[in-house]
Amino acid sequence: MEKFIVTGGKKLQGSITPAGNKNEALPVLAAVLLSEEPITIHNLPNIGDINQMKSILEGLGVTITYKGKSSYQFDASNLLSHQPDQALSEAIRGSFLLVVPLLSRLQKAKIFLPGGDSIGRRRLDTHLIALQQMGVKLEQDNVSFTAICERFQGTDILLDEASVMATENIVMAAAMAQGTTTLYNAACEPHVQGLCRMLNSMGAKISGIGSNLLTIEGVESLHGTEHRIQADHTEVGSLIGLAAVTHSEITIKNADVHNMGPILPSFRRLGVHVEIQGNDLFISSKQDLIIQSDVDKAIPKIDDAPWPGFPADLTSIMTVVATQSTGTVLIFEKLFESRLFWVDKLIRMGAKIVLCDPHRAVISGPAKLRGTTLFSPDIRAGMSLLIAALCAEGTSEIQNIHQIDRGYERIDERLNQLGADIQRV
Repeated sequence: MEKFIVTGGKKLQGSITPAGNKNEALPVLAAVLLSEEPITIHNLPNIGDINQMKSILEGLGVTITYKGKSSYQFDASNLLSHQPDQALSEAIRGSFLLVVPLLSRLQKAKIFLPGGDSIGRRRLDTHLIALQQMGVKLEQDNVSFTAICERFQGTDILLDEASVMATENIVMAAAMAQGTTTLYNAACEPHVQGLCRMLNSMGAKISGIGSNLLTIEGVESLHGTEHRIQADHTEVGSLIGLAAVTHSEITIKNADVHNMGPILPSFRRLGVHVEIQGNDLFISSKQDLIIQSDVDKAIPKIDDAPWPGFPADLTSIMTVVATQSTGTVLIFEKLFESRLFWVDKLIRMGAKIVLCDPHRAVISGPAKLRGTTLFSPDIRAGMSLLIAALCAEGTSEIQNIHQIDRGYERIDERLNQLGADIQRV
C-alpha cells in the first residue's frame, strides 16, 4: 500500500494547470456508448476512477485509442455485453451511469450496486423512480439491478432531489426517447452542463442547460463528436486552499474561471483573495486570512448546496483553510452525513474544531498544525489532509493514498514541481 511522506512548512511558487473534471468525465465516458460512431474526448484526467471506467468500457467491447496528451477516441460500434464487470463496477460510483446507454443500445442492462466514497448514504431511488416513469422495468437482488426497456418514453419528471447523477442518467435517456421530456429540479453543476453540451454536439436536442428545468426532445440516433472536458473546479478550489494556507504564490492556468460560481466568494469569507487574470487565477502569498463576520457580527457559516450553491466536495478544503484563518466559522455539511467525520485527524494535528454533530463543525483559528500519521478516508478528505500536512510543522505520513489518486492526477509530482516535499513510498 502506497503512502505519502510530507515535509511541511514549504512555500510553493509557480504555475499549475488543473486536470479535467472527474465528475464530467465519468458521464461523458458512459455517453460514448450511445453512438455507434467514434467519439474523441480531450482533457481526460489520468486518475483512478477514470481508468476504472475505461477498463469497464473495454470489457463491454469499446475500442479505446490514445490520440495524444489526455485525448482518446472511443469506438462503441461493437458492444459485446449488457453486463459490465462486477468487481470494477462495484469499485466506483460512476458505473451506475452505464444503465441508460446499455438500455439504449441493447434494450437490457445488468448493473451492480456502485461503490465510491464512504461519505454517507447515497440514494439510487431518484434514478430508479425517474427511469420507471420513462418505461423501464426493473428487477433487483442483493447486488445488482436488471433493467429492460425497448425504448424510453418521454414524460414530465420532477426529481425528488437535485441529484447530479440522476440528472445525467435521465438526460441521456431522454435524448433518445420517444417524445419530449421535461426534467424539473434537475442538477445544474458545470459537469452536468458539460454532458448536455456534448450530447447536443452528438445531435441531441436539450434546452435549458444551466438551469434546473431541462426540456429534451428525443431523437432517433446520436452521432460521433469531439468533446473537451472542462477544468475540474474542485481541483481549482483545492489548489486555492493549498496556496492560502502555505502562503504560496501560485498561478492556476486554464482554470475555466466561468465555472467558479460561489467558490471565490466563499474563499473571500475566510480572507482568501484570488485575482482573475483572463482564464487564469493568481493567488498571492500575502493573504490576510481573516474570517469575515456577518453584518450583525454573528459567526459566519459556510454551507453546501446543489449548484449554484457551494459544492459539497470543497467543504473539506474549506475546513482546513478555516483552521489557518483568524476568527470562527461554522462549516455546515448538509448533503452527506459522514463527510465531516475525518476532522478528528485535524484535531490530532492541533486544529481547534468542535464537531457538533455529523453535519456541523465549528472551527476557530489560527491553529499551529503539527505533523503526524494520517489515513485518507475518501478523495476530498485525503486531499484536505495533504494540504494540512503541507502547512504543518514537521513530517506527516498519509496512508491509503489511492483515495487521493482516484481524484487528483499525479498530485505529488505536480506539487513537487512547485517546491513541495512529498515522497511517494
